[in-house]
Amino acid sequence: MFMGRPHRRGATGHDQRMEEMMLRSAAFDDHTLMPSEYSHDSGDLSPPLEWSPAPEEVVELALACEDPDAPTGTFAHWLLAGIDPVTTGLDAGERPAEAVVGRNDFGTGGYGGPKPPAGDGPHRYFFRLYGLSEPSGLRDGFTAEDLGDALQDKIVASGTLVGTFAR
Repeated sequence: MFMGRPHRRGATGHDQRMEEMMLRSAAFDDHTLMPSEYSHDSGDLSPPLEWSPAPEEVVELALACEDPDAPTGTFAHWLLAGIDPVTTGLDAGERPAEAVVGRNDFGTGGYGGPKPPAGDGPHRYFFRLYGLSEPSGLRDGFTAEDLGDALQDKIVASGTLVGTFAR
């Protein structure tokens, strides 16, 4: 659902490139193996994340983690919206008090760690941070599809971090 670099339309109707936000984790580097402590089998502890300060026009941050390599199609592992734009990171397992929590594809709220089928090659887990120019309007229990709809024409900044995992 979120694959590809987001663009937005300017007042003239032409696409405008978004501002890039740095997104990283102290637990793993971009495109490297995520430690098993952040997997579904180890209790679904979300990894620590940090990011660069949001641009001034951002009024809300949203975060998604998805696995595009899942056998049934892109699988949502984590959906958060309503994050205060002054926030610059999350500790392991942290959920910001003001955040709105979406329903992952395990059917629960919050973070559901990697659990690729045993024997599959490494799956990629795309952590994407979005800076929105308007409130998303999302409520607890929203889905990945709801998030995609809410992001339309509101993204002014974004950042991506990719972790891998296999069992």
